[in-house]
Amino acid sequence: MARDAVHLPLDVAALDADIQSLGLSTLHVHSKAPDRHTYLLRPDFGRKLNEQSKLHLQSHRPVDQIDLLFVVGDGLSSLAVQRQAVPLLSELKKCIPDSWNAGPVVIAQQARVALADEIGEIIGARMVAMLIGERPGLSSPDSLGIYLTYAPRVNCCDADRNCISNVRPEGLQYDLAARKLLWLAKAAKQQKISGVALKDESEVQDTGIESRSKLPFSSP
Repeated sequence: MARDAVHLPLDVAALDADIQSLGLSTLHVHSKAPDRHTYLLRPDFGRKLNEQSKLHLQSHRPVDQIDLLFVVGDGLSSLAVQRQAVPLLSELKKCIPDSWNAGPVVIAQQARVALADEIGEIIGARMVAMLIGERPGLSSPDSLGIYLTYAPRVNCCDADRNCISNVRPEGLQYDLAARKLLWLAKAAKQQKISGVALKDESEVQDTGIESRSKLPFSSP
């Protein structure tokens, strides 16, 4: 099952339709890896956009800066993205501050985590959150990971990102994952940092994490 999850292609048309059904617009990009075989053999290609995608993003750079850009990447489990991304985006839409500009959702094919940094830099986003299929385990071929980066740019490293893992009904529930991400994003925006420099105190400062009425921080 794990091997199947790695090789299963992402149904981009279905994902796009489901995201747009939430009232969110989309953009489509592709890494330098033209196919799955290359993607698995050349991880570095999955971290860079192909030239057509760069031009596409440049032509769609918004006038107003995006506060938090969501990128949905197939990663190592398109199954995870197909099952978990839309329910998670639905929860995120409920709790993102009204004053924030989230922009379009970027759907990225043959994507590694770092691809979101280049996407965010070209779009000019203040922060980027990559929703990506995690490496399948023996019992969880559909686990979604979230990676948050403040001031995304090419050559960011793992230490610059905050990670939320195992998002799925049998793991971290969608509403809790959304609240944790928004807590981190608000903290990152206030402190202008992310990654190891940003301590995740979401459960300490928000003991009522199960209640959507108790979001940490005031909306800037």
